[in-house]
Amino acid sequence: MMGSLAIWIKGTPISWFVNHYAWVWPTCETLHFIGLTFLIGTVGVLDMRILGIAKELEIAAMHRLIRWGIGGFIINLVTGILFFFGQPDGYIGNIAFYLKMLFVVLAGVNVTIFYLTVYEEVEKLAPGGDAPFAAKVIAAVSLFFWVGVIFFGRMLPFLGNSF
Repeated sequence: MMGSLAIWIKGTPISWFVNHYAWVWPTCETLHFIGLTFLIGTVGVLDMRILGIAKELEIAAMHRLIRWGIGGFIINLVTGILFFFGQPDGYIGNIAFYLKMLFVVLAGVNVTIFYLTVYEEVEKLAPGGDAPFAAKVIAAVSLFFWVGVIFFGRMLPFLGNSF
């Protein structure tokens, strides 16, 4: 079944594009790292502020930067799809890929919980204010999940021996 999926993907125009032009893969790699920088640079800093680091910063002002993190996530989504279509055999059956995707989904669930439960209370914090315990737990879990995404993304060639 998975072999059939890889064969089908390899026959798509997207796969041809990624593999036919030598500049596509390194360009995607560069954009993927830029996107990751935007994502972790905004989400990670906000999470650390919620945890109590740099309490003099206003959370509402920091939160306005989250759109850059969303943009980074979109960049990573697009480039990740191009990677997958370019070398499906490197991802299908690779435990590191499955764990990376699991951590991405869990991070998405975690951010949804944040916005549904504690965001309004956290946004009102003045500089120097201490976030509620539930927000700190969510922020710590967020950092853990995003570090997991980075770790398993980096381990793709080593844990799955696919590349």
